[in-house]
Amino acid sequence: MSRIVCVDDQAEVRRLLADVFRARGREVVSFDDGEDAISWLRTGDAEMVVLDLDLGAGKRSGIEICKDLRRAHPDLPIIILTGHGTIDDAVAAVKAGAVDFISKDPYLEDKLEISVEKVERILHHIHERRRLEGENRELRATNERLRKMAGRRWQIVGDSAPIRHVMGKIERVAPVPRPVLVLGPRGTGKELVARAVHTLSPRAAEPFITINCAAVPESLLESELFGHEEGAFTGATKQKEGKFELADGGTLFLDEIGNMSLEFQAKILRVLEYQRFERVAGSESIQVNVRVIAATNADLKAAITAGAFRADLYDRLAFEVINLPPLRDRMDDVPVLAAYFLSLFRLEVAGITVRDIHPEAFDRLACYDFPGNVRELKNVVERAIYMAQGDTLTAADIEAALPPEAQESGPAMKAGGGAFVDDPGRALVDRVEAFEAWLCKDALERARFVQKDAATMLGLSYDQFRQRYRKYGLGKE
Repeated sequence: MSRIVCVDDQAEVRRLLADVFRARGREVVSFDDGEDAISWLRTGDAEMVVLDLDLGAGKRSGIEICKDLRRAHPDLPIIILTGHGTIDDAVAAVKAGAVDFISKDPYLEDKLEISVEKVERILHHIHERRRLEGENRELRATNERLRKMAGRRWQIVGDSAPIRHVMGKIERVAPVPRPVLVLGPRGTGKELVARAVHTLSPRAAEPFITINCAAVPESLLESELFGHEEGAFTGATKQKEGKFELADGGTLFLDEIGNMSLEFQAKILRVLEYQRFERVAGSESIQVNVRVIAATNADLKAAITAGAFRADLYDRLAFEVINLPPLRDRMDDVPVLAAYFLSLFRLEVAGITVRDIHPEAFDRLACYDFPGNVRELKNVVERAIYMAQGDTLTAADIEAALPPEAQESGPAMKAGGGAFVDDPGRALVDRVEAFEAWLCKDALERARFVQKDAATMLGLSYDQFRQRYRKYGLGKE
């Protein structure tokens, strides 16, 4: 059962607090002296403290007790009660680390009831944060194991349903000596899939040769793939073997195959069917045994319809088609991928101080769709690590590493926003609103921007959440 620590020198107030929180299923531990509460909390476990501002003559004030508790327990929510509260007291309480400030008057019970909903949201966030910190500890503990496992799993990192489906296809088709077509947006890891198929095949000890068809002018592509004889063209001073010869017995990865002309596609189709070709300006027919894996981010079905890609070549390549999902469809893998990229970057670059990733940094990564997919995630994580000042990667580090169009703006969207200004009353309101905005945004992100689910998470009605959604401008960009 969750414990609430109540500290007040008035017995009737302690009884009232106990009744309110026990009605909500909490165990209450009461003290009439702040020093006793501090001592108890050195070994006892609590999820919140309700603390009187004035604890009696000769005793330290609730503000001083709050400061001590905040230093010893940074995540422990503290509510301060007062019988004669002023704006200055409220400001002092917030500066000391209190999350709420309530006046003790004849309506104290009603105020507590109203405040309980907000407190419940705070507690929910605390529990969720502790859960994420536990997960982060597990990630840190398994970083090295993950790196080794990823090497065995062909550097394809993740355990989401889409990536498990991809791995299943890889394992199934790898032993079969037939072409494979890998489709997916840029940055999703098409070459990694090709290497995985090769590694798991009986050809693993033979060459794995790659060529990016889009990076080579078509006038040179034939020479690159099939080789040429001496004197075949200006600059051909000696015979050269092409990629098909170099890959003999192994695997040839043709990246961006959708960029080939129809005429050149016919030549590729002939090699796939007969495993024979001639070098440029050559007359000898060369026999090879090559498995071809092709990849593209183009829509080949649409290209066929438009007459830009041969249907017979597609049929020949598509013995098995492996579709790679965009990162936005496998966001559950982002924490594992980020931890993996951190471990790789630390191995590659000497002097990197970052060792861990804060849960809020994972949250910030989860808020971005990553149009560049896994490649962009890797770049963002590495940039954030490079710019980070401490040994833990924070949400602010991630924010600074994101593209400008993906970065947030406005104090209401930042945790702990709302600076103190000349008007202390306005300062308190700003601080409370900023914290409420942050809670709403946090719930919205966890609910994957489904407002109804976010409202339920916060204990709000849908209409109540919608009011805050509009007030704080929480629309997903």
